[in-house]
Amino acid sequence: MLSTLRRKFVVIIMALVGTVLVSVLGGSFFSTWQTQQSMIDETLARNLYSSVYEVPRMATKDDSFEKDGKQPFIPVLKVDVDQNWVVVATNDAPFSIDSTVLSEVLDEARTSESDEGSDSNLHIFWRRKLNEDGSWRIVIADATYMYYFLSSLAIKDVAITAVAMVALLIISIGLSTWVLKPVQEAWDQQRRFVADASHELKTPLAVIIANTQILLKDTTIGSESRRWIESTAEESAHMKNLVEELLELARTDESSAGTSGIMQSVDIDFSELVQSAALEFDAIAFEHGCVIEDDVAEGIHVTGDPEWLSRLAKILIDNACKYSRPDSPIGVRLSHNAKRCTLSVNNKGQTIDPEDLAHIFDRFYRTDKARSRDAHTGGFGLGLAIAKGIATSHNGTISATSTDEDGTTFTVVLPCA
Repeated sequence: MLSTLRRKFVVIIMALVGTVLVSVLGGSFFSTWQTQQSMIDETLARNLYSSVYEVPRMATKDDSFEKDGKQPFIPVLKVDVDQNWVVVATNDAPFSIDSTVLSEVLDEARTSESDEGSDSNLHIFWRRKLNEDGSWRIVIADATYMYYFLSSLAIKDVAITAVAMVALLIISIGLSTWVLKPVQEAWDQQRRFVADASHELKTPLAVIIANTQILLKDTTIGSESRRWIESTAEESAHMKNLVEELLELARTDESSAGTSGIMQSVDIDFSELVQSAALEFDAIAFEHGCVIEDDVAEGIHVTGDPEWLSRLAKILIDNACKYSRPDSPIGVRLSHNAKRCTLSVNNKGQTIDPEDLAHIFDRFYRTDKARSRDAHTGGFGLGLAIAKGIATSHNGTISATSTDEDGTTFTVVLPCA
């Protein structure tokens, strides 16, 4: 349970902080792109109406040059063409453009329905204006530096995000251990309390059971007193079963927590184990007016504790026998794929409400709110909790579904050996 909480904590921290980090860096990148685009638009608009022979100079407020007098940040070429789109003037003194590229841009500007366009392959933006005499002014801006700058910025942002996420993962793991430390201590104390209390109760219960058995054999005790002794014997037997189930639950908790030596880890013929459990409950199912239909694939092996996995199968089959309606089949099926095997136990009986289904594996939870015990379905609400603990301690999962059409099905998925 704590390992699941730790994983959820790390995932939530990573998702929240990662989302914020990506949003900030993405917003910064988008803002930079918009700024660069605005600079290109402003440069094109300004040069569209200036003289073709106007050349930016040093030590001026012209934004085409950097303050230190280096090459213009966005090189711009102004081209005047006549009505037949023949070039009559350009400002190619500061820089030059390949004649083929210029021809491609002019052809695109001449045939385009829009007064502006771009070529991402050449990193070029252009804009055109029709003069009063029918000639055209075309302004071409080279955005190579902008593309290079944005590419470098994107690479840096990705690198920053990757490094930050790795660092965040390490911090989150350490932080989750620190945050969940009180929970871990409380959980350990609870497990020790359940185990210790159960052990301490075994001895006085054994004495009570032994004493009641002796008293029941005494023929001098009257019928009225014998009734109280029988009641005591019955309740002490229930208490003994509860203590044994609590001890089983404590052992599954210890095993799930990683305590070694609690359960064996050997190769098991799970097919044979499930078939034996189904055969054992044939008589019980018959008493309930049901029949067990098993469909068990042969040769399925798992690694684990044979006693506990047998207990898991018996809990599910016993539960199906208790709650199945008379004259209905109880399905026990075991199948597998390359890496996983699936055990499913189905019974046709009263369906479990979705509200109850969400808590069906909780300890001491019973679907009958009166928590009554009768000869057939009486229990303490620990059987399915034990089954879940066994499945979890064997690196598996257990789930339940319940519908009017298909009945109630418990499904266990375990890794194959």
